[in-house]
Amino acid sequence: MGRAFRALVNSFKIPDLRQRILFTLGLIVVFRLGAFITIPGINSEALAQFFANVTQQQGGTLFDVMDLFTGQALSQMTIFALGIMPYISSSIIMQLLTVVIPQLEKLAKEGGDYGRKKITQYTRYGTIVLALFQSFIISVYLEDPQHFMGLPIVEHGGWGFRLLTMLTLTSGTAFIMWLGEQITERGIGNGMSIIITVGIISRLPTALRFVGQLLSPFSPEQRQIEPYTPVIMLVLFVLVILFVVLITEGQRRIPVEYAKRIVGRKVYGGHSTYIPLRVNHAGVIPIIFAQSIILFPATIGQFIPPLQRFAEAITRGNLLYTLIYSLLIIFFAYFYTAVTFNTQDVAQNMKKYGGFIPGIRAGKPTAEYLDYVLTHITLPGAIFLAAIAVFPDWIMAWLNIPYLVASFFGGTGLLIIVGVMLDTMRQIESHLLMRHYEGFMKKGHLRGRR
Repeated sequence: MGRAFRALVNSFKIPDLRQRILFTLGLIVVFRLGAFITIPGINSEALAQFFANVTQQQGGTLFDVMDLFTGQALSQMTIFALGIMPYISSSIIMQLLTVVIPQLEKLAKEGGDYGRKKITQYTRYGTIVLALFQSFIISVYLEDPQHFMGLPIVEHGGWGFRLLTMLTLTSGTAFIMWLGEQITERGIGNGMSIIITVGIISRLPTALRFVGQLLSPFSPEQRQIEPYTPVIMLVLFVLVILFVVLITEGQRRIPVEYAKRIVGRKVYGGHSTYIPLRVNHAGVIPIIFAQSIILFPATIGQFIPPLQRFAEAITRGNLLYTLIYSLLIIFFAYFYTAVTFNTQDVAQNMKKYGGFIPGIRAGKPTAEYLDYVLTHITLPGAIFLAAIAVFPDWIMAWLNIPYLVASFFGGTGLLIIVGVMLDTMRQIESHLLMRHYEGFMKKGHLRGRR
């Protein structure tokens, strides 16, 4: 704790790092302010009443998952209601398309800085298109009181309201995308990830208030949970974070040797390194994919009579839901790892520059070996993702708490928070160590200071 505090103090002693941190904090404040500006034509009180009923009675629907990423901007229907999700979806689609479409693959691999800029530009265009489509669906959905337990959410519907909602929500998403890019370029950490993390953490006060209401220490007859439940929740929270950090940081290091090459009078190679194969290479992407597939039909089925029985079978808490959800996560963990880590390309690049794995021939045998190792270490990572994703459901059933509270014990939110915090700490630490200050995670000395 003392080392972390000293590192935090030292961060503000470095002008460039201090400016980056303050710049990031300033844009975070701007983002949070926008999360309280309601779009025109919305009955805020009726909308808040509906989402309060949904959170207490159901929990874990598509609305809850989307609201998790937007920092409750969706449940309040503000200008940032779509959040950064259209950008994330567009980025994932572009990553998949670069594997499927040869032109995009060539642009990404051989285009250099120009290719990266073009891919980023296509991602932005895709974000706008997805935001327009999603905002139109939301505007039409808001106009029907039957979707909201008979509560009138829209005061004056029609195409005027729809076009205004599309313009407002799409502009909000574009502005968030710009904020994220500015944080990445001029701030500290990955801008998009930090914005998502801030949105998730902003739900913590509401979750704590729910716990207080359920506990009701001054009204024993209205108490819905036991007095020792918060203690159990705190212990579980710490243990879950510990396991998430271990899996997130876990990796298998494959040693690589580079033979010496003499070109003219210069000597290249002759050094050793390693390839870090992460246990959880896919990150939170498998959970996002699985949630999108299983929650969307389940939520829509609640409003379509022929699909209600199917919706009930795949709602949170049911065995069929848990089984399908877990299998989808494991499948997408392998799928996304295979898409983003091409063992053939890695083996060819190693062979091109004279690298080899000790005991393994270069070329195809190296690719097969990397594929074998990656397949085996991905399995425990995929199983852990599935376990951490369904853990909130188990917490809800065991401790009798709503999804808003249980979501902090696992799932996408906790993985993102831990991953982003570790990445941001590493970036700050690199700035500190370059200037001979003590970092967060490594014990250093004030070398070179006289």
